[in-house]
Amino acid sequence: MQLYNTLTRQKEEFQPAGDEVSMYVCGVTVYDYSHVGHALSAITFEVLHRYLEYRGYKVRRVVNFTDVDDKIIARSEREGVSTEEISKRFTEAYLEDMDALNILPPTLYPKATEEIPQIVELISDLIGKGFAYEAEGSVYFRVRNDESYGELSHRTLEDMMQGTRFELESGKEYPADFALWKLSKPGEPAWESPWSKGRPGWHIECSAMAYHHLGDVIDIHGGGLDLIFPHHENEVAQSRAYTGKSEFARFWLHNGMLRLSGEKMSKSTGNIVRVRDALKTHSSDAFRLWIFSSHYRSPLLYEEEGLEAAERAARRLRNALNAPANPTAEEPLDPARYKERFIEAMEDDLNLPQATAALFDLVRDINRSRDTGMDVSGARDTLRELSGVLGLTLEGPAAQTDGPSDAEIEEMIGERALARSESRYEDADTIRDRLDALGISISDSADGTSWSRV
Repeated sequence: MQLYNTLTRQKEEFQPAGDEVSMYVCGVTVYDYSHVGHALSAITFEVLHRYLEYRGYKVRRVVNFTDVDDKIIARSEREGVSTEEISKRFTEAYLEDMDALNILPPTLYPKATEEIPQIVELISDLIGKGFAYEAEGSVYFRVRNDESYGELSHRTLEDMMQGTRFELESGKEYPADFALWKLSKPGEPAWESPWSKGRPGWHIECSAMAYHHLGDVIDIHGGGLDLIFPHHENEVAQSRAYTGKSEFARFWLHNGMLRLSGEKMSKSTGNIVRVRDALKTHSSDAFRLWIFSSHYRSPLLYEEEGLEAAERAARRLRNALNAPANPTAEEPLDPARYKERFIEAMEDDLNLPQATAALFDLVRDINRSRDTGMDVSGARDTLRELSGVLGLTLEGPAAQTDGPSDAEIEEMIGERALARSESRYEDADTIRDRLDALGISISDSADGTSWSRV
């Protein structure tokens, strides 16, 4: 399998280092409801997990929760409740949203506040090795002590200093040094440490959790493109300094950003669509198919038209599974070439647009072959199998009460019959697709064409 590695900026052959694929994915900071940009990242790496297991690998996927953070503290102060209550509320909400999206749960969801001993141990080691220093109760990482700093983001330290505004915290030796431990202000969450009553910095928690639950070198580290710098760059630096290994993750995978009206979707700007709101009007299958319409490394624009088209596409998949399969027919439809195309696409850096195209070509072949009396039961099994790899449930919403009248449906079926009799098969397929989009399932037999509302 070829995967694009952000570190080397090229596709590389992926093989796990051991018997189990170790995967760490940066999760959410639980101070608000998750938005559809979070869902894009979650689905991308969950589908990678599903596919690796489909190909026979054992996978250990860890997705973290950041449950102590300035934004959590700010919300707790605004609402007059504890930070624990805020993080608990939105952690539970996130898990509900992921369940609604049919997300395969990761092996583990660790929380930063549950990893304090490991974090303190890691920071103490970095201080002992000269990579970190204490200043006024806080601890900072010396970026100039890491000769390879900037390797992941492909930027030099000089470029970073010119193009980035660093916080000028008191006691820093160098502006680009980043916090490993923060002295807590009165009333803020705090834990005992050798330096102060404080809390961990954002970057150190991920290194500690990855090391604790996956080991000193992991196979795959994932997250959004916006995390490459500074978050992932800092993870690399502190992790290599701690373990003494030349690499922290063998493959770095980053999904593209979701945009709304041309701007990146972000809770901090209020430019968001919440997952639970999107799922009020669209099925999880439609949501996934919409995400799969673009390569995971490319940007994706949130728009209702795209989701509505994906809903119609999901209905086509369901209709192909629900219509009669002619299991007693002598000639079966062989779906092997579509399965091969699907696997070839997934092996090529998780090319989901091409993988789903193979599914819909299989659907078209199923419909045509069923119309000519072939046995499509095996092809339907393959369709269900491959759809499962993509996390599609193929469970439709309740039957619609609106839509075309019976007379309008009969008229369209008549037009299709005429097109078939005149060997205008593309026209006949177009009409069938229109019926599929309207939630109308049709089945051809020697006695004519029957239909039903799905």
